Amino acid sequence: MAKPPADRAESLIEALPFIQKFRGELFVIKYGGSAMEDEQVIERFLRDVVFLEAVGINPVLIHGGGKAITQRMREAGQKAQFVNGLRVTDEQAIGIVEEVLDTVINPGIVTQLNALGGRGVGLHGKDVLVGRKLPPQTKGNATAVDLGFVGEVIEVRLEEILAAVAREHVPVISPLARDADGVVLNINADIAAGTIAGRLKAAKMIYLSDVPGIMRDPLDKESLIPSVNAERIEQLIEEEIVVGGMIPKVESAMQALAQGVKKIHFIDGRTPHALLLEIFTNTGIGTEIVP
Repeated sequence: MAKPPADRAESLIEALPFIQKFRGELFVIKYGGSAMEDEQVIERFLRDVVFLEAVGINPVLIHGGGKAITQRMREAGQKAQFVNGLRVTDEQAIGIVEEVLDTVINPGIVTQLNALGGRGVGLHGKDVLVGRKLPPQTKGNATAVDLGFVGEVIEVRLEEILAAVAREHVPVISPLARDADGVVLNINADIAAGTIAGRLKAAKMIYLSDVPGIMRDPLDKESLIPSVNAERIEQLIEEEIVVGGMIPKVESAMQALAQGVKKIHFIDGRTPHALLLEIFTNTGIGTEIVP
């Protein structure tokens, strides 16, 4: 049943102060997980991005590609292996990663965004991100594992990103980088997004994933932590409440805050219009991290 007209008007009025506050601001959005798998969820998310554009907010998207990459690797006879949430990427795998991200996922997002009235422009991460190979990683007491062509971002070439924003386009960036020798490196999309947000001094860094936010108990939806500061986040990691794939997300969020991002949000990308509900309502729906 449709809401009465007065209720619909109230929703708009509730959003108004947030629209006024954030007009002209940069929001960096990490788009991944199941939000990239279901066509209905994809369309709802991209409509939210178009809404942000329409009210004068400048979104910058950094997308993942985990499940599509894993599927393509499986087809090539490779098994996905992760250490501390980072994908082990050998020479064959980096070719697959680059192909999937830059020739399938990135242009696909741009095409869908523009079909909904957006102004997306694809940027290959390897053209705007300078990386450095990560050292071998350990997991527990296991022997250190060489991750292969996996890196961290050491420099963001902001000119191309800001030029796209100045043209009122939405930059859609793949999580790849080149090192000083021109070698392509796979970058964890959460880490890439946090680094880009920090260098841009974004007003918000928003992570879309497959969970409602940071939870004390992953099996209990009522255990969602709606707001937390940076100091408490460190304690949650020590208490092993933040574990697994959430660790690189939270660590990149902490780095973004340290570099000047004003607020971090973790939301469930599967929730209809999660982006709008988190930004333009008084209560939000996920977890916010503040300095």
